[in-house]
Amino acid sequence: MDLKDKNVIYIGGFGGIGQKCLQTFLKREIKNLIVCDLHDNKEVLRSLRDSYSYSNIFYIPIDVTKNESIEEAYKLAAKKVNKFDVVVNGCGLMNDSFIDLTIDINLRGVIHSTLKALEYMDASKGGRGGVIANISSVVGLQPNGMFAIYSAAKCGLTAFTCSLAYPLYYKYTGVSLITLCPGFTDTTLLDSVRGKETLTEYAEPLAVAFAKVKRQTPEICAEMIVKAVEISKNGNVWMLDNGEMTEIEFKTFWKPKLNTQRE
Repeated sequence: MDLKDKNVIYIGGFGGIGQKCLQTFLKREIKNLIVCDLHDNKEVLRSLRDSYSYSNIFYIPIDVTKNESIEEAYKLAAKKVNKFDVVVNGCGLMNDSFIDLTIDINLRGVIHSTLKALEYMDASKGGRGGVIANISSVVGLQPNGMFAIYSAAKCGLTAFTCSLAYPLYYKYTGVSLITLCPGFTDTTLLDSVRGKETLTEYAEPLAVAFAKVKRQTPEICAEMIVKAVEISKNGNVWMLDNGEMTEIEFKTFWKPKLNTQRE
């Protein structure tokens, strides 16, 4: 996908990776950028508008834990730009001591946002197709003892996005769904890697070990995220770790057996 003159919605745009993604998208000379987040960040918006005057930049509030807020955000976005080309679901919380909130932000909210985005983007229903990029995690590729709830949510998100990328659905919608799994990235999201915000008090040794894991910069992570959007191959799952993009292919463990006996 050539991003020039495209309309992009970024949900969770004021986060550590999100802010760098906004800049990277704008460098591609997109036409309209809609930033959705729980709270406004006027300083960031002012800086973006000053630096990228070619693009129109809007802010719309959203609370991804509330379905009505998600629906309202998309309604407002449609009024501003009419059609969407790219939607990035980038909200995240890594704090297993908040079980319900971790699931709501990392999984349930993204599910509702994705389904709502499809309503507007579906080429068979008046949309013009495009790309929905859901940001999972490396712990959304495999279980992780340090982040049991966060990993469960992200593994669920990976499965959900891959399921909706089924070729039959794409044939009708024209919307590519891709899953992006960043490795450790140097943002405030990792502040919880201290053992105090984990599911069990026994995780302290794991927290010590994880604190030593090499981290990539949010700038590098953002560049890989935008590149994956540009590739926009339906069903792609990308691991984005230490500046390297690796396409992940999952092994098939089960196939349904059809009943061939006549009734």
